[in-house]
Amino acid sequence: MSTSWRVVAFVGAVAAIAVGVMFAVVALVREPPTVNFAQGHQSGRAVDVTLQTVGSYGSNPHPTWVSYLVESPGGAWVHTTYWQVPAHTRVNVTIVNYDSGSPLRNQQAGLVTGTLGGATLNGKQFRLIDSNAGNGVGHTFSIPTLGLNVPLYGNSSNATLCAAAPCTEKSPHEVIQFSFMSPGPGQYPWQCFVPCGLGFLYGNGGPMQTIGYMDGFMKVVA
Repeated sequence: MSTSWRVVAFVGAVAAIAVGVMFAVVALVREPPTVNFAQGHQSGRAVDVTLQTVGSYGSNPHPTWVSYLVESPGGAWVHTTYWQVPAHTRVNVTIVNYDSGSPLRNQQAGLVTGTLGGATLNGKQFRLIDSNAGNGVGHTFSIPTLGLNVPLYGNSSNATLCAAAPCTEKSPHEVIQFSFMSPGPGQYPWQCFVPCGLGFLYGNGGPMQTIGYMDGFMKVVA
């Protein structure tokens, strides 16, 4: 190989490394923050986690995407799907759903599983949502590795729904509550199993595959 070609090959290799580093840095910068419910936790006490689901986030880079948000212990709404809880602790979850619903493709997703004592919808106990009746199911909150699944009853599509997060209780909403025991330390992926990526093939793209929107991680720490 001539000297000139060696130079070209070297420059190409350096450029490739630089591009790789750039993408790695961008990925790290874009990673959503983690809301910490474990810090300052007193052993034996439950942890309260409040989420909301919205039909459209309302801000860049994806204003039309559906999304989850997490309320921090300080009361601020954070656009993230990363949160941290202590191990072997009761986790009380409240999800305020501001999105509409529809019939499920798989009715199994309408069944409550893996919780402590079922779940409540606006204060009333339920273990199954028939998505072919009423407003249907908007989303699910599911942690597959724990066998946890909770369907989120939808709002009427005829209502004037919240169009930008964070939403307030002035907008039509449904309140779903349930509890579960956190497992041992580790990273546990959670997600929505209702295809709600409007404009993507079979609804499974976009927000359905993006951390910070409809899937995330629950980090459990000792």
